[in-house]
Amino acid sequence: QVQLVESGGGLVQAGGSLRLSCAASTRTFGNYAMAWFRQAPGKEREFVAAVSRNGANSKVADSVKARFAISRDNAKNMVYLQMNILNPEDTAVYYCAAGLQDGSGYNTFPYAYQYAYWGQGTQVTVSS
Repeated sequence: QVQLVESGGGLVQAGGSLRLSCAASTRTFGNYAMAWFRQAPGKEREFVAAVSRNGANSKVADSVKARFAISRDNAKNMVYLQMNILNPEDTAVYYCAAGLQDGSGYNTFPYAYQYAYWGQGTQVTVSS
């Protein structure tokens, strides 16, 4: 069982930045691929970014590419989402997700079904 706790959300003006953090409670954090998803009101949950188990590779959704970046620190059991040039369309609840993965530590996984553990979410609101 992995518990995930997100932090760093809040209210920001358009053009601003936020850094989300996710703390994972597991002794085998390096065995988990990690990702961020988001869900806006009235919309389905969507993929934002994923990072491989070893942190060497990442994948970012086209809608946020060049503005968002995901990273992880396996020594601290943390994953981060740096969000720059935010706009009102980025308003959503952001969820951290963890998926136990075998095989290559370089793979990223962009689908929600690939993640068994989810945090409670953190609200990001971007005002225009």
